[in-house]
Amino acid sequence: MSELSVFFSLSPFVIFLIFLALLFDFLNGMNDAANSIATVVSTRVLSPLQAVGLAAFFNFFAAFCMPLLVARTIGTDIIDTQISTPALVFCALLGAIIWTAAATHWGFPISVSHALIGGLIGAGISSAGVGVVQTGLWKVVVFMIVSPMLGLIIGFLFYIAVLWVIRRKSQSKVDGWFRKLQLISASAFSFSHGTNDAQKTMGIIFFLLLGTSYFSTLGVTAGNETVPIWVILSAHTAIACGTIIGGWGVIKTLGQKVAKLRPVHGFAAETSSAFTIIGCSLAGIPVSTTHTITGSIIGVGSAKRASAVRWGVTRNIVWAWLLTIPVSAIIGFISYLIIRLFM
Repeated sequence: MSELSVFFSLSPFVIFLIFLALLFDFLNGMNDAANSIATVVSTRVLSPLQAVGLAAFFNFFAAFCMPLLVARTIGTDIIDTQISTPALVFCALLGAIIWTAAATHWGFPISVSHALIGGLIGAGISSAGVGVVQTGLWKVVVFMIVSPMLGLIIGFLFYIAVLWVIRRKSQSKVDGWFRKLQLISASAFSFSHGTNDAQKTMGIIFFLLLGTSYFSTLGVTAGNETVPIWVILSAHTAIACGTIIGGWGVIKTLGQKVAKLRPVHGFAAETSSAFTIIGCSLAGIPVSTTHTITGSIIGVGSAKRASAVRWGVTRNIVWAWLLTIPVSAIIGFISYLIIRLFM
């Protein structure tokens, strides 16, 4: 049987969940992908409309360039695949979508990936206890701290290096150079976002399919399953569409409220973040692009002077980060408890 005929042989509820996962990916584009263009908008290198178009293109282009290691981490290394059921995936997505939608409405640049992981953990524990949590969760926990620190340190050092290179140049000439260079750095960061964040939705759909007869019907033996091409393309399309629609409140928070940026600052923040995220993607680590770019912006702002960073706004963002996994896990946990009453 062809993949298309096998897809349509899935139950209507499973097909609904696939579209629900893509809705989550769309919300990711509205909230998380906005981070990839915040600095280029803040420095007025591109208009918001031009910036979302650029980000959408490179988010989609990333589909063809990277191994799917992050998708496999989400799909197989967070929760035991043996307990995968459509009801569990529904509750995991519910936890992630409710918290992501609320954060987008309030303009909080949360980690959408952590919302997904939190929802998956909560629903999984509600289904079969704490023992279903896999060791891959440690990657997430460790890099929840490491990725913003890496972004901050690399952003700080990279900006110091850039300052040394341009130390004898006039500000007008420097701004002219970096307005052009920031087009490259913004593209690189949008590309890095596509290499990591779109794969998280692929991972949850992959986890869902592992709990159905999809792969066995295609004749794929256990342990040899791979993410289908239609999952890859649909996930990248959804995140690109979400980026085009745009999460303007998040763009404003990161691009203007955390620190005032010039093109040279935007270039340093985006370049350092892109290197960090692409490195993590190649290692199969699902990091938060929100954490990383915010850390880089703070690092670059601190290199100017500590007062250049609006620490009050930064504290609010950190609180939103800390709440993400617990809140989405609680929603996923309670949702599964309620659904189990009718099973």
